[in-house]
Amino acid sequence: MIPRHLTHSLLQALTDSPVVLLQGPRQSGKSTLAQALASAGHKARYITLDDAAVLSAAARDPGGFLAGLSSPVIIDEVQLAPELFRALKLEVDRQRTPGRFLLTGSANVLLLPKLSESLAGRMEILTLWPFSQGELEGTREGFIDALFRPSPLPAVSPLAMTRANLAQRIVAGGYPEMSHRADAARRQAWFGSYITTILQRDVRDMADIDGLTQMPRLLSLLAAQTGGLLNIASLSRDIGLAQPTLKRYLTLLQATHLYQPLQAWSGSPRRRFIKREKVYLDDSGLAAYLCGLETARLTEPSTDLGAMLESFVGQELHKQIGWSQTKPALYYYRTADGREVDYVLEDRRGMIVGVEVKAATNPGNDDLRGLSDLADATGKRFVRGVVLYLGREVVPFGPNLHALPIDALWRIPAG
Repeated sequence: MIPRHLTHSLLQALTDSPVVLLQGPRQSGKSTLAQALASAGHKARYITLDDAAVLSAAARDPGGFLAGLSSPVIIDEVQLAPELFRALKLEVDRQRTPGRFLLTGSANVLLLPKLSESLAGRMEILTLWPFSQGELEGTREGFIDALFRPSPLPAVSPLAMTRANLAQRIVAGGYPEMSHRADAARRQAWFGSYITTILQRDVRDMADIDGLTQMPRLLSLLAAQTGGLLNIASLSRDIGLAQPTLKRYLTLLQATHLYQPLQAWSGSPRRRFIKREKVYLDDSGLAAYLCGLETARLTEPSTDLGAMLESFVGQELHKQIGWSQTKPALYYYRTADGREVDYVLEDRRGMIVGVEVKAATNPGNDDLRGLSDLADATGKRFVRGVVLYLGREVVPFGPNLHALPIDALWRIPAG
């Protein structure tokens, strides 16, 4: 089993929270991690609602089901029995013992208000995404925390990160199953089955409707727009869905962790900002599959690597935020006059870091215009800006502006 960097945060949450929910996409490794904790680190009884008999008991009498369980207990795929959440509230209010319930679920409860509200103040939520690049290589990444420190960035020894190697990482993505499937046809078969399972099971279960025939096409259209601004009106025309229905479908895709929109940063009164969401899926391999992209095609110089590379970096940042000490919020930056930064990280103190992604081997001053504009807009709150690029050297452009090799994203260690 490949160690998960979120394990420490999960164990910490279990020391003081009566209910901890480990959510994330299907097949991201939640059940594997929960079972590993049940046998070491957090000794607990493990049960799964994927078992029809267990699910039936939980749905028929949620209160009696929980009362019959010895603590601590791990309940896997809890979204299959939403009735449990109200019963959990009553049970926790009766006996508020830390670490009593560890839940796992493939649905984002923050988008299912009836579930999250019933356990407000009683439940800590952690998200387990597919493997990060550091997890795959056995390194605990400290990239985000290093960016927020006022001290100089750690040195990164140059590596020959070729376009072919990077394309391979993008196409594979992070789902654990992909670490066993080097063959392109076998990856495609898995992604195809994965999407079908989620759309036919999870989405239908949450929506309780059958008319979701447009979902696969919608997901493909979103993948094709990776890194672009969400245009509801245009997407509605392209897919032939009324805008209210389309918005509902987007929420369902987001609730299953397939679709992961990025909000705009607008923290300065001195700028006019674009405020629409940016379109991203939860995994670069999934997006590449839906776009018909494989390693060989992405390796070709004529193929634009930019959008997929930007998506890949964004997903790595999302993953690292989960175990970073800083825990910043993630946005993008775009002004009405066209200045933009791919990613803006803002910590709880309001300090700002900008990350720009360039599929180029020679970064120049033009690549830093957006970061310079962000620095001007945020003043003393701006810690630093970096351009991640396809080169080998750390290139300083000023005291708080640098170009870094793309692999610095997972090769700067924690500490």
